[in-house]
Amino acid sequence: MTTQTHAVDHELIEAAARIARTRCRGDNHTIAAAARAADGRIVTAVNAYHFTGGPCAELVVIGTAAAQGAYDLDTIVAVGDRDRGVVPPCGRCRQVLFDYFPTLEVIVGNGDHVRTVPVADLLPETYVWSDHQLDTE
Repeated sequence: MTTQTHAVDHELIEAAARIARTRCRGDNHTIAAAARAADGRIVTAVNAYHFTGGPCAELVVIGTAAAQGAYDLDTIVAVGDRDRGVVPPCGRCRQVLFDYFPTLEVIVGNGDHVRTVPVADLLPETYVWSDHQLDTE
């Protein structure tokens, strides 16, 4: 697999970092995510940690974006509280992000080594949900 990288959206990283610094409190909210919609808007959210598997910030940002009428996301990043920097999406989030937005770009890496990669590159040999749905026509 050859990972193709694209320009890094530093404004998006800063938006997530700002939310992580100002809105993440205690153990319930430890990760912030920011996504850029196709129309250029930035949508932010935080995770809702719970021992039963509460939603990650990336999943919350999908719902927040939809609530704001932004159904097409171009790029996403997650940032940890306590200045932990960019945090890669977990496996569940990678699959959900791919299913919702197969052309989504994801910012990963750390420090001066962040990069933007297609979500598909984070899931080699992935299950493609849409390929296994019954044809409704």
